[in-house]
Amino acid sequence: MMLLAIDTSTDSASLALVQDGKTLAEATWRCGQNHSVELLPRLTQLLQEAKIELQSVSCILVAKGPGSFNGLRVGLSTAKGLAFSLDIPIIGVSSLELEACQHAENDLPICPIFNARREEIATALYQKKDNKWQQLAAEHITTVEALDSEITEKTLFCGEYVPVIAGQLKEKLKDKAVIAPARPRRASLLSELAKERLKAEDYDNPATLQPLYLRHPAITQRRHR
Repeated sequence: MMLLAIDTSTDSASLALVQDGKTLAEATWRCGQNHSVELLPRLTQLLQEAKIELQSVSCILVAKGPGSFNGLRVGLSTAKGLAFSLDIPIIGVSSLELEACQHAENDLPICPIFNARREEIATALYQKKDNKWQQLAAEHITTVEALDSEITEKTLFCGEYVPVIAGQLKEKLKDKAVIAPARPRRASLLSELAKERLKAEDYDNPATLQPLYLRHPAITQRRHR
């Protein structure tokens, strides 16, 4: 089965082509807020490098959020458009789970963090225990200050926003906060996270699959002149 994995959750984006557990081609890059401009040209380039026709793709995997409103909108609309046009299934996976999965070899609980703006963060909690990947806390919006009551043991913090708040995490959580080394988020790991759903043919409905925003985007009121 040829899988196309798409992640546009934050200022970083990633695309991957995975077949039978093997990554054939992958690209991860910083795109800022240029997801709508850069995503399709990058996909075309990836297909050319792998010498694969788009029609060979048999399932779309997409990081569905939380994350950047613009990035998620572009990624989900592209993924759903491809699923419809190619008449193939689609599976949405939590972007925070994808972030945490980059550090799955760690024994500690893993707390991925994205910037949710307004001095808030989007986070969840995962751990690989007894060789089984588990979600310990669901995706939610909180603050660094509130983490003190949520984190009860030594925990690995990861995500591209973590270096910005590393000092706050250490100050608030002391020895409970372990800062993960920076790693690019790789879309190919979506295939690992979706493995059981792929086996069970537990697909999402592209007509109803929506981004996981956790809250509504801020609306800027137009000034009347």
